Amino acid sequence: MRVQKPCCPVDTQLSLPPLPPLPRPAIHANAYIQTEDAGESAGAPLPSAAARRKNLEFEPLSTTALILEDRPANLPAKSLEETQRHKMEYDEMVAGAKRREMKEAQRKKRQMKERHRQEDSISNAMVIWNNEILPQWDSVKGTRRVRDLWWQGLPPSVRGRVWSLAIGNELNITPELYEIFLSRAKEKWRSYSETSSVNDSENGASLADRESSLDLIKLDISRTFPYLFIFQKGGPYHDLLHSVLGAYTCYRPDIGYVQGMSFIAAVLILNLEEAEAFITFANLLNKPCQMAFFRVDHELMLKYFAAFEVFFEENLPRLFSHFQINNLTPDLYLIDWIFTLYSKSLPLDVACRVWDVFCRDGEESLFRTGLGILRLFEEVLLQMDFIHIAQFLTRLPEDLQAHTLFTAMANTHMISRNRRWAQVFSALTKDVNKETDKNSSPAFRS
Repeated sequence: MRVQKPCCPVDTQLSLPPLPPLPRPAIHANAYIQTEDAGESAGAPLPSAAARRKNLEFEPLSTTALILEDRPANLPAKSLEETQRHKMEYDEMVAGAKRREMKEAQRKKRQMKERHRQEDSISNAMVIWNNEILPQWDSVKGTRRVRDLWWQGLPPSVRGRVWSLAIGNELNITPELYEIFLSRAKEKWRSYSETSSVNDSENGASLADRESSLDLIKLDISRTFPYLFIFQKGGPYHDLLHSVLGAYTCYRPDIGYVQGMSFIAAVLILNLEEAEAFITFANLLNKPCQMAFFRVDHELMLKYFAAFEVFFEENLPRLFSHFQINNLTPDLYLIDWIFTLYSKSLPLDVACRVWDVFCRDGEESLFRTGLGILRLFEEVLLQMDFIHIAQFLTRLPEDLQAHTLFTAMANTHMISRNRRWAQVFSALTKDVNKETDKNSSPAFRS
């Protein structure tokens, strides 16, 4: 109501009707907290903070607290049904949290129990290997007991030593010889860095010289177990891996450096001293299967693929047929597996277990491992087409466990028509009347 101010002297007294009282602001049922200023404007200040909390010893900082506490005095009280419903919701939340905590505690307990079991097993095996097997290696390495222990996995502390003994040193390489070739590699890198790649091409640099170049080896080293961050530049094993690979390219210039070698050398470096790692590396690559692949002997590689397919069809006929229908040939996945001895495709701890068996059984175990992988993921692969199969086999699941793979490998039989791997491969190699179609595999099509 607006009052017109009369034109009269200041001291004139006016008799005005009283103003109506201001209406109280409406309070919404969901307005749990109001400011004291708002309460004063309404003419009725709210109770103090302590009174509003009804003597609670905590401020509600979560949904749980809001469910349990009553509303402030200035709001409508909860109904009995709402109070009971909130109480049930809270009890369900607490019970669910307790179930999750108990489940997590049980999981951790199982993990700890398994870890202790593995540690005890490794500790006991280490004593056996150090005290009973290694001192009399030549006489006991072929016994059933030793082979069974071998299959179960070598203790990390003796793994390098057993690998070295099993692979042997047929090349009679000495630590002094390694130093000679390492010096030669360093000199070659030094001279290479002083000349441009253009001059090298103009001078007709040999393939071995190009493949032993600092740039190519350095590039591959940076891709070797990148998640470990120990072989990359600045890492503790970068120079060591560089040295072993460089020395080998000078030791075997006919082979030079081939991409994939860095993974094999890296695994050996993790388990052996520098000179011993080089000696084992050179002897390992001198094995017939590795030599065929690293020298890219197409004809011999196709024999290995053909032998693999014999056992593939025997063990996994459904998957074998599925691969044939999709034109998925062994070279599309076996080359990468064999080149790196599975150290690039499998988790490192699983790859080391594969290496254990490879050192025990030789090249047959490499193809048995491949069949084990296919068996392990058979049902998954049967649902895939060509592209997805190739992608899957190139990047195997990172959570693959050693015990599941080795169970699949144990169920893989390396006997075909009463012939073992060596006999099947030998028959394929000696069969001069059988013409091998080199164009049957996409990797070798020109």
